Amino acid sequence: MSVFNMIFNMRKKAQFSNAKDRIGTQCPYSLKLIATKSLPVITAVLFALLPSSLLHADDLADLIRQKSQNFPQSSSMGGYGAAPIFGLPATASFYQNYASAPNIQAEHIDTLYRAEQSSVGASQQVLRTVRQMALDNKEIIKGSCWDYLNAAFNRAGVKKDTIFKGEYPYGPFIDTNEIRPGDWLYYINHGYNDIEHSGLFVGWLNRENNEALILSYAGESRNEPARYKVYDVSHTYNVMRPSL
Repeated sequence: MSVFNMIFNMRKKAQFSNAKDRIGTQCPYSLKLIATKSLPVITAVLFALLPSSLLHADDLADLIRQKSQNFPQSSSMGGYGAAPIFGLPATASFYQNYASAPNIQAEHIDTLYRAEQSSVGASQQVLRTVRQMALDNKEIIKGSCWDYLNAAFNRAGVKKDTIFKGEYPYGPFIDTNEIRPGDWLYYINHGYNDIEHSGLFVGWLNRENNEALILSYAGESRNEPARYKVYDVSHTYNVMRPSL
């Protein structure tokens, strides 16, 4: 190594040591900021500094902030403000509105969101109307499941077109491939003594097993708003579709 190189290296070490002392005494916040940044940011800052002359501590902090903006910030998927991590995520605001609602499970919000987004016309109007009634207003409607959905269709300003007609409990039963979001279904409730029940179809949760997300109203005697629940709709014997 030449004498010139030795002197050059000694001067650079001395400059770096002096800069480190100045940063520590003049702006301890800058050191804390550096320590809390991610490794890629620190690396980028150091590489940016190597070929340059000494920087003041405030300039260094500004540079760190500028570099950090170039890296995507990771967001936690937990909490009510985050989008769900399954399927096609609902918007953060939609998820936040209903993640703590007592009458829909958080993992079903995505299905509800996609149903509304993929539907059009009368079907979309009904889906949005029942969501407002059930989740936003938590309304109690006098009467049964029929009265609740009939009120929802009337509020949405749509008609009911019967597209399939069978009889409880013998059928015939519809091919479930023909069911669409927003349809008013009459089906055998296999989860509760095989009684007849009706609800609004939202979307499939387990297509192979005919398990669907249904807006269901238990009736005025239960004194509770409608709920989004999972039902087996394999034996659906009557279907009414909203129309304008």
